[in-house]
Amino acid sequence: MNCYGPDDKRFLEDKELPAIDKMEDAIAPLDDRTKAIRQLITRFELCYHEADKEAERIIEAIGTGRLPAESNERPPKRKQEFQNCRDILSAWCGDSFDKVRDIDVGGIPADKLISFIGEPDPLKIWQIGRIVDRVSQALDPNYTYHWLVMDPVGLSEPGKYQPEKYYEKYSAFLEKTRKTIIHDTVDGHKSGVSLAIAIDLLMPCHWDFVGSLITILKAIGGDVHPDKPLACCMRNIKLSPLCDRMRTISKTLNVLWKNEKTAKNIDRNIISILGQSTPEKRWLTASLDKTIRLHLSLPFDVDLS
Repeated sequence: MNCYGPDDKRFLEDKELPAIDKMEDAIAPLDDRTKAIRQLITRFELCYHEADKEAERIIEAIGTGRLPAESNERPPKRKQEFQNCRDILSAWCGDSFDKVRDIDVGGIPADKLISFIGEPDPLKIWQIGRIVDRVSQALDPNYTYHWLVMDPVGLSEPGKYQPEKYYEKYSAFLEKTRKTIIHDTVDGHKSGVSLAIAIDLLMPCHWDFVGSLITILKAIGGDVHPDKPLACCMRNIKLSPLCDRMRTISKTLNVLWKNEKTAKNIDRNIISILGQSTPEKRWLTASLDKTIRLHLSLPFDVDLS
């Protein structure tokens, strides 16, 4: 599965995975269509701001055997949020804020966003510039964002990537940003996130992009104790408003691949879309269900401080 590695103790103790693997063995070799749909499941991320719609697209592909149309275009509303975010923060850095005073980001007026930062100084302007770079890359994949901490390839272990080479002239700003810790909680437990990593992980596809942006701006302004926990990638995923819908989707899929007769709170439309069961459909359904449940249940145990 795409949630933990084969050496993870949880993987070794999971009794469902061998059953799902046997289902795969029974239909091997996989045809190209089944492989392609399984790849969609591998790429699924619950932290995606349209994770429910993505799961439904995969379910339709399983049911019909037809792959959904792919598009690199972001939804218009979200694209506008990025454009407004870039324009507001760029204007603040360039002392031309009056030109963008009437726009907002996700319903948060420009004036309010800027109020979180406080009075400008060279460090703040540099930090805001990194957010502008991050958002600019979201608008244009060819725009280069130079990571502050995270490995730009694997996005896994902080410390392997060496951004000091690019930010040599701003080493003091980089170090200050790294050492600024946002104090919050993860799944109810006290935790902390480096401001530098929070900027790196300001993902454009995340369900709480605006909330993360506000937390980062407040931290730049000196408030490192946010009102609500920072959600980035799978961190604090249980706060996502999509979780209830995803639990319903998962429960419905679970009933189907386990051939259960009755269950409450399932989605009959999903049952209709999947149609008559086949070994391939059953394996793909089990794979998607297992992926969703792992995303909903696994703790976020990566230290981002």
